[in-house]
Amino acid sequence: MSAQKPSGQTPSGQTPVMRGRGITPGVVVAEALVTRDGISGWGGIDSSNGTIVERRHELVGQCFTGKVLVFPSAKGSSGWSGHFQATRLMGTAPAAMVISVMTTKAALGAIVTRVPTVIAADPDPIDVIRTGDLVRVDGDAGTVEIVSRAAPAA
Repeated sequence: MSAQKPSGQTPSGQTPVMRGRGITPGVVVAEALVTRDGISGWGGIDSSNGTIVERRHELVGQCFTGKVLVFPSAKGSSGWSGHFQATRLMGTAPAAMVISVMTTKAALGAIVTRVPTVIAADPDPIDVIRTGDLVRVDGDAGTVEIVSRAAPAA
């Protein structure tokens, strides 16, 4: 394997295929929404519209519906999975999830949400993927790839 630059790019400037554990099968290509904050289910999201509502969260007010939600971990109560299942039932779920830290809460949440999910990928997708990148998540193979980069922020 080639050496990695700190940004997660190889010396040739290519982004690597991030390999982890596929939790929920399926393949999705969608825009990424990335956070370094854990996401709480109860009190952290509004299942009715797929929005982060936790007041101190860096993504407060942003909608994850139809996007690849990239985050480090599930936090809060054991009801986390129930809140994400509700997003599926209401049609507001993310298109896929990429989670850095494997926990039973996150794994159960992925299963009941029924969206392609990869957990514990290497290199850490949070260090490689930027919000707005077009990302391919393969829950069968346990891989995450950047299809195209978002335009740099102005």
